[in-house]
Amino acid sequence: MMLTAVWGLQACQPTNETAASTPSGQPSAVPSAETPSPPNAPIPVYRYRIVNTFPHDKNAFTQGLEYHNGYLYESTGLKGESSLRKVELRTGRVLRIHRLAPEYFGEGITILGDRIYQLTWQNGICFVYDLNTFRQITQFRYYGEGWGLTNDGKHLIMSDGSDTITFRDPETFAEVRKIRVRANGKPVEMLNELEYIEGEIWANIWYSDMIARIDPQTGFVKAWIDMEGLPVPDRTSEDVLNGIAYDRQNKRIFVTGKRWSKLFEIELVPPETSSRKEQP
Repeated sequence: MMLTAVWGLQACQPTNETAASTPSGQPSAVPSAETPSPPNAPIPVYRYRIVNTFPHDKNAFTQGLEYHNGYLYESTGLKGESSLRKVELRTGRVLRIHRLAPEYFGEGITILGDRIYQLTWQNGICFVYDLNTFRQITQFRYYGEGWGLTNDGKHLIMSDGSDTITFRDPETFAEVRKIRVRANGKPVEMLNELEYIEGEIWANIWYSDMIARIDPQTGFVKAWIDMEGLPVPDRTSEDVLNGIAYDRQNKRIFVTGKRWSKLFEIELVPPETSSRKEQP
């Protein structure tokens, strides 16, 4: 399921690890993006600036990433290798780990209250753990695949690889509502790892270096973030961007990918004239 083109954009490579901005302008952590009016309004394309670089476990097949109270929480995938982890940001050291049974393929995670929710890819199970001990509290069943997971403080928000995002009740996992994600009137599929940031749903697009900033009410893509050029050594075609975490207190954004040896703190650089008019 390879994407044959990355949105038709010609992204520029960064020249060093501290400035990766194609357009000029003063970066801020999360510049606001107005929702374009469909179907043909240009959608702004942001770039990034690297603020800090941290070590990341090269063997971690990252499927979900969360920042909470000074620590990273990470879900890793692949059968026989899937896990839930608590990670020290500064060193990348794994402080606590829960290994899933070999038949499970771990996917997205989110923290709501004192619970961690972890999806599985094709097993149709969401595991629920105690945040402090990683002890399993319960589990929920769902139909279809599990990809990304986040929350807005009230509902769990889930992707399944399609253009649909589902809002679910955290107590029962029952569906509350759905949105269809659209850019210029066209569906945006391959929605993968999710993060809820300042009233928007951010979604990695599988097999691309693009992140979509999605309006949670309408499903419209408000902006794109072009992450091409992150300095990840020895990256293969399978080692895709797939991890977004947000430090709400300090307004910090973190990104990483599958089997990346680095995790990056970034700031967004707003576009001046760049825009997206087409979506594959």
